[in-house]
Amino acid sequence: MTIYEQAIEYIQSKCNIVPEIALILGSGLGDYADTIDIACTINYGDIPGFQKSTVDGHKGKLILGRAFGVPVVIMQGRVHTYENLDQKSMLIPVRVMRLLGAKKLLVTNATGGINLDYKCGDLVVISDHINFAGFNPLIGPNDDTFGVRFPDMSYAYNKELSKLLEKAADNAGVTVRKNGIYALMSGPNFETPAEIRMLRILGADVVGMSTVPDVIAAVHCGFKVCALSLVTNMAAGVLDRPLTAEEVNVTAAAAAGNLKKVVDEFIKLNK
Repeated sequence: MTIYEQAIEYIQSKCNIVPEIALILGSGLGDYADTIDIACTINYGDIPGFQKSTVDGHKGKLILGRAFGVPVVIMQGRVHTYENLDQKSMLIPVRVMRLLGAKKLLVTNATGGINLDYKCGDLVVISDHINFAGFNPLIGPNDDTFGVRFPDMSYAYNKELSKLLEKAADNAGVTVRKNGIYALMSGPNFETPAEIRMLRILGADVVGMSTVPDVIAAVHCGFKVCALSLVTNMAAGVLDRPLTAEEVNVTAAAAAGNLKKVVDEFIKLNK
């Protein structure tokens, strides 16, 4: 059996939910998963091929259940490039969610605000990304059972789903920034002020240490993808103060209510 077959067999032995929507919940945002009608909760460490998350704010659980009657699968936290020695294994969770039946993926993340018009607590619908991490999960032999050798990234963030995300925000009475550009840096250190000035010149609106590998893997295996960023801090040099992971988690917790409202409405629109 392949590692994917082993993972699917194990998950389906716990519950028989066939998800329609997959969600990846970022730093400090994982509590959303606790609000759905949960069928089963599985620790990453128990699933063949899944790696445990080592970062505070990432619970490292796969949750299956229903939200407003819609079957969903949720990654409560993720593994980042900076903590993952076997980086190709980052493909496994995304591909497993696709094999379970999910066709749409909503990725959330905590980010630093580069755009000077943004402020802490803003939600941003992502329309494109810039990969500065020096890493791509598809490097190495291609698995043709999932996708082509050279996947197109022109529409990595599905326009229809992104519009639904914007409509969901309107329905929830939550203001979102639109057409945000996400820049990936490898971490784990926060970026320098000079790096942030460079990214701003290149057109980036937010910066983070995740999401892009998930999106690349998802597009490769046929997911329709959209992404919602929460600005948990202004990036290095924007404000005259140091950055801390604690600030990220505190801001994420404070803004979790708005994120929950938008995700709830998004799921309703996909019924």
